[in-house]
Amino acid sequence: MTLQQIQYFLELANELHFWHTSEKLNISQSSLSRNIQSLEEEIGIKLFERNKRNVALTDAGLFLEKHWSLIIDDFNRIHRQAKKIDEGVSGAISIAYPGSIAFKFLPDLLKSIDHNLPDLKIELTEPTDQNHEKLLLSYQIDISFSRDKILNYGISSLKLYTEPIYLVVPNNHWTTKSETINFKSLQDEKFIISGLHHTTFFASTLRNIFQKYDFEPNQTLESDFGGMILTLVSRGMGISILPYSFKFAKSENVTFIDINENIDLYINWRKNDKNTVIKKVVDYSTRLGNNFYLNKD
Repeated sequence: MTLQQIQYFLELANELHFWHTSEKLNISQSSLSRNIQSLEEEIGIKLFERNKRNVALTDAGLFLEKHWSLIIDDFNRIHRQAKKIDEGVSGAISIAYPGSIAFKFLPDLLKSIDHNLPDLKIELTEPTDQNHEKLLLSYQIDISFSRDKILNYGISSLKLYTEPIYLVVPNNHWTTKSETINFKSLQDEKFIISGLHHTTFFASTLRNIFQKYDFEPNQTLESDFGGMILTLVSRGMGISILPYSFKFAKSENVTFIDINENIDLYINWRKNDKNTVIKKVVDYSTRLGNNFYLNKD
């Protein structure tokens, strides 16, 4: 029994069609059949019921499909971890981040990494409503920048800085002439914000702000992408609430008004990871974070 045979079995169990599976695996149908037959003979278990038209898993096949899938996932995870350890400083690293840091903090960090580790390949991903904890533990990403601290024994989290949250309005909006903002006075305004039903930390932050001021926004447009929100606000289509980091986008015709609320940025990584690059990136991020808000505007 080989790993390849198990992978062939799992693909066939998913497709339940020899021709489709052989096309997907880029092998001949006869080769696929021989591998499955050889696997069944070696383990002494009938995995599939076959006739000219249909392929179906036996009860034993269903059991093995469930458990072998977990083993293969674990094997792939371990292989990815070993590959990252072997690659070292000339290898690759995957970073997940919120869109708000894409205008200043993240570009500055990437510049620092490029200067110190010029041969390092970096993969950037911007999950909008995915669990960073699971992405880290499954080795799909190596470092996560997030607005909340990940509470898991296997993950280290470090707060990099705290920044204010702003009301964002067009330059000619009446709020730009007010010394303080009363949320009740915004009752008739059109809000362009993240979906409040989402599970992201920023969506939760918005819900808490609105609950604090006993305010229900008139949400006319929904987006998780701050760059799009800024464009829509600049065109007078509504107002929004965004972190200070978006000021670095230098969008025209928008004004940021402080509402005395704050949000944090954390860096998260796997504890005891043998990839030395991760520690270096954490160090660069920490030094940059210490001076981030000091270098505002």
